[in-house]
Amino acid sequence: MMSLKQLRYFIAIAETGSVSAAAQAVHISQSTLTTAIKQLEDDLAVALFSRHAKGMELTHQGHQFLRQAYLVMASVENARRSLQQGTDRVAGELTIGVTSLVSGYYLADLLSRFQRIYHDVQVRVVEDDRDYIEHLLVSGEIDVGVLILSDLSHASALNTEVLNFSHYRLWLPPGHELLNRDSISLRDIAAEPIIQLNVDDMEQRIRPLWQQAGIRPNISLRTASVEAVRSLVSAGMGLALMPDMTFRPWSVEGDMVEARRLLDVGETLDIGLGWRRGGARNPLIDYFLPVAREVLPLRNRQL
Repeated sequence: MMSLKQLRYFIAIAETGSVSAAAQAVHISQSTLTTAIKQLEDDLAVALFSRHAKGMELTHQGHQFLRQAYLVMASVENARRSLQQGTDRVAGELTIGVTSLVSGYYLADLLSRFQRIYHDVQVRVVEDDRDYIEHLLVSGEIDVGVLILSDLSHASALNTEVLNFSHYRLWLPPGHELLNRDSISLRDIAAEPIIQLNVDDMEQRIRPLWQQAGIRPNISLRTASVEAVRSLVSAGMGLALMPDMTFRPWSVEGDMVEARRLLDVGETLDIGLGWRRGGARNPLIDYFLPVAREVLPLRNRQL
């Protein structure tokens, strides 16, 4: 029968990509971890990982199971917390600001977990461009923001906490010749058609990477939709430079997308929390921050 330990071990391998790193993270031997995962796969009658020389990679079924594993572990943690805290006494209204890119990947998990714990808190969400969300935070019109913290315009007026460093990766279609290389640099893709995500100032964030390499990218198409980028790449219409937080190896059509590190790109897209510095603040922020700290790191995958 499936156990919580097996789920914890499964999540550790999914997040680290290797048995050795996962064993260190959960403080058990590699052999114990391998046996536990094999028993879990036998119990589910599916292969959760594909094994290769460089480590462990989630299968399609593994990706589906990972989502459920996170939900199970979150429910267990919430149950534990409900016994330790008098959450029935926590009530009021909390206004959260998010940007569109962040909301698509963190908002549902974050809100569902927070509301399960603090069910008497009324949550209001404002989604808009980052500059406007910053303005609302500084003016006190929203309580806390979940947003991209790289290059904030009003950093001195805000308390911030980075919770997720999302690395940039190159998305490619299956069978692309660059997948046969041990390493890929920006110069290797200088002549390739590039599909540019144009939301949350992503083009402005990526432009310096090209400039530092002395390359003018061959941008063939701009879109505000991550799913459009995924579909276009999987269809062989171009390559894309995207943050890890957006990666999923299948498009909505069921076609596969590959992701690879770029040798000369070490920058990250930093995701986290922001709230007004100084003055009175909504006390519910102090209940929201610990929940957000638990949720955001779950999506930080290293490819």
